[in-house]
Amino acid sequence: MARRNGSGYVFHHEIRKEGRVVAVLRGVAEKDGGLTVETEVYPMSAPANAEAQLRPFAFATAQQARQFVDEALLAFEYLGCVLSD
Repeated sequence: MARRNGSGYVFHHEIRKEGRVVAVLRGVAEKDGGLTVETEVYPMSAPANAEAQLRPFAFATAQQARQFVDEALLAFEYLGCVLSD
């Protein structure tokens, strides 16, 4: 089972573009051994104070979730975003 960090999440990534947060990805370990990736997306076209679009993505294994997140982070990098943990 994946370990949680000090915040209670398996992982936590904040993605910024032009200094503005555009997305947050968090991993939450499930009791059945799976992992849910919680996402918050802040569209660049929305006002800076707009509410995030929230969506969970459930995966059977932590490995599947990690692959999803790694590919998403790579796509954000290609789009000129800055990543932080």
